[in-house]
Amino acid sequence: MQGAWQVFLKELRDALRDRRTLLMVLLSSVALGPLLLVALSVLVADFEARAEARTLYTVGLDGAPTLANYIARQAWTVHPAPEGHEQALVARQFEHPVLVVPPEFERDLADGIAPELLLLSSSANQRAEGSAGSVAALLQGFNQEQAGLRLALRGVAPQALQVLKVQRRDLGGSRAGAAQFMRLLPFFVLMAVLYGALHAALDTTAGERERGSLEPLLMTPQPRWALVLGKWGAVAAMGMGVAVLACAGFLPGQWLLRSEALAAMFQYGLRELGLFLAVLLPAAAALAALLMAVAIRSRSFKEAQAGTTVVVLGASLLPMLTSFNGGGEQPWHLWLPVLAQVTLMQRVLEGGALGAVDLLLPVVVAALLTAACLADVARQLRGAAWR
Repeated sequence: MQGAWQVFLKELRDALRDRRTLLMVLLSSVALGPLLLVALSVLVADFEARAEARTLYTVGLDGAPTLANYIARQAWTVHPAPEGHEQALVARQFEHPVLVVPPEFERDLADGIAPELLLLSSSANQRAEGSAGSVAALLQGFNQEQAGLRLALRGVAPQALQVLKVQRRDLGGSRAGAAQFMRLLPFFVLMAVLYGALHAALDTTAGERERGSLEPLLMTPQPRWALVLGKWGAVAAMGMGVAVLACAGFLPGQWLLRSEALAAMFQYGLRELGLFLAVLLPAAAALAALLMAVAIRSRSFKEAQAGTTVVVLGASLLPMLTSFNGGGEQPWHLWLPVLAQVTLMQRVLEGGALGAVDLLLPVVVAALLTAACLADVARQLRGAAWR
């Protein structure tokens, strides 16, 4: 263990000596949480501002005073639609849906004929599509008001058509609603941990082989397992350091939330920080060992970069399984590295319970993966001593 400690200090000094790479990793890790929270809060605040603005762009509303009166009573502001609004909606140059009112609206309404309105939007224009629902709800309110007036004129109570009342109750709670906006946070944190360990894993394996410093290290009397443990400890320490900084960055990042509703729903304190680290630290150790096992087979730094791209790609694709699976969280998710960590961190953000088995199972899988990868690295080093 003394030899492994010496190798660990040596590799850690080498990793910290590359100041430019270290600075980029640290800055990206520290700024990750605040930047993500600010970006999400700006998006949510924009949707909230649009919902509160109650702005409607119309064509032909001047010929429908009944509808215009209802819209004014609902405190909506009406603007004429600009020229070429259809092309602008498709090209995402106009961000509001457009209501087209036919000239015969008032005549059809007086004759008891349902007028046909046209609501223009574009599915490729997310901002306009998001506001189209509010406009449709506004028109539905006008429809119900006119239907109630017609029934009242005929001596029929409007309540006669309401055979039931529906009350909605959200069983997920406010934190579950906020977690829907924060689904990308666990993924980006895990990718930051992966990239934090990537450079150190490449440098301590393929980098040393390319520089010619690996062979002298193998000629020392230290056993192979001591060299492997020391190198792995340095790489894992880099990944764990990034995990701590990235997770801790969410604490001050909450102060930058621009959406008051999101700030009230997003609760991230010391408990959530501890659970995030309990999930991420074993994963950082396993990813460090996996990256070393892939990079040790390469004879140059560039070749190792190409090989570890497969690991980065796999880590990026595994969390997408939850998006394709409509059944929600499944028990087998906890058996897959990366996917298990993203699943548990998402559960923490939703305020769900984490049992001992939920935390222990990914730790056991990470420990087995770490042991297998380190054994493979030791075998590769043993072979490298004879080449």
